[in-house]
Amino acid sequence: MGKGQSLYNRAKAIIPGGTQLLSKRPEMFLPDQWPAYYSRAKGCEVWDLDGTHYYDMSYMGIGANTLGYANDEVDSCAIEAIHNGGMCTLNAPEEVLLAEKLLQLHPWAGGVRYAKAGGEAMALAVRIARAYTKRDVVLFCGYHGWHDWYLAANVTSPDALNDQHLSGLIPAGVPQGLYGTCRPFHFNDTEEFLCLSEKYKDQVAAVVMEPIRNAAPTATFMKTIQEYCSRSGSVLVFDEITAGFRISAGGSHLALKYSPDMAVFAKGMTNGYPLSAIIGRKQIMDAAQDTFISSTFYTERVAFAATCKAVDVFLRDRVWEKLIAYGKHVKEGWTEAANHAGLQITVGGIDPLAHFSFRENNLALKTYFTQEMLKRGFLASTACYTSFAHSEQIISEYLEAVESVFADISCLLSSGSPIENSILGPVCHSGFERLN
Repeated sequence: MGKGQSLYNRAKAIIPGGTQLLSKRPEMFLPDQWPAYYSRAKGCEVWDLDGTHYYDMSYMGIGANTLGYANDEVDSCAIEAIHNGGMCTLNAPEEVLLAEKLLQLHPWAGGVRYAKAGGEAMALAVRIARAYTKRDVVLFCGYHGWHDWYLAANVTSPDALNDQHLSGLIPAGVPQGLYGTCRPFHFNDTEEFLCLSEKYKDQVAAVVMEPIRNAAPTATFMKTIQEYCSRSGSVLVFDEITAGFRISAGGSHLALKYSPDMAVFAKGMTNGYPLSAIIGRKQIMDAAQDTFISSTFYTERVAFAATCKAVDVFLRDRVWEKLIAYGKHVKEGWTEAANHAGLQITVGGIDPLAHFSFRENNLALKTYFTQEMLKRGFLASTACYTSFAHSEQIISEYLEAVESVFADISCLLSSGSPIENSILGPVCHSGFERLN
């Protein structure tokens, strides 16, 4: 047992759930073996508490580090802000500078508010939409955070979020009075959306969705939603927290040529600093003055300074082009390696947020894959979020390792031996599970 695994056992005894982020739980990767904690990260390289070196070919800070870890230009601006005072009675000028940058990228918008995390920014967007429309109901598609407005879907139906986010999300602590205020629909399912919009008619405050998920929206699907929002006065909110800045400068909806009423950005634009932004049409954003939204640390300077520089670097270096190219390379490599090994996998996701799954016994094979890739020096799962710090050489070395592990899996399956016998610990979790 390494230092990371030992520390995680201590954490589970005093931190309910073990970590602050479900997606970082070692049980989601490789129970009892995942290094769990890092001592240093730079570019796409990570060193654990034992000093072991890895290339991160998994989630790159759970999607937060599009430029790579510890980017020199971004971090230098953060350091300068620290030296000049990260907090003050007066406001940080970078608040205004970043707002101007965002509105230049999004000429359809006329106002900006800030928060610290993506989930709370989505909660703010819903609050503003409800204040503007004076309605309660939200129709949504996809994953949009942990707050009450969203988990209220499972108050109405206990399995509403199973195929939107994760199974097993019991809405404990969410007021039962929120029953019926939040209803899900599925991406590209036009008929389902039409049924919901007909049921709720003019009661809907907002339609919340990602403009792109594993695939682009169909023209009919998006046209139906836009026409409904225009006709009913409901606010169309695009969640750009993950996809934003990855397939175009400023947000995926710009590349898709769809204009929302509001859009939310966070980790995709900050390169690891805690800041989120809600932008929207001026008359809608002005409703933020009619509802109380205020927090001391929403005014903290360091993340503003870092994000201003991150946006500049993103635009100057056309970062999204690299993210897309690297993602295509990875997806092609997975497919080729699986074909060579005779394995059946399904590859999906937009190129910078690629993922695959084994068509049979996925969780056990995923666990074994992660275990064997770790031995070869890669933090790897069945997803790969590309960053500007990756390179063709690193990706090629990664894909060589993938081909080797896929070949091992093929041999194990051919032998008839259960794959679980070759896993050195439990099989990874697939959804929300309470930890003992």
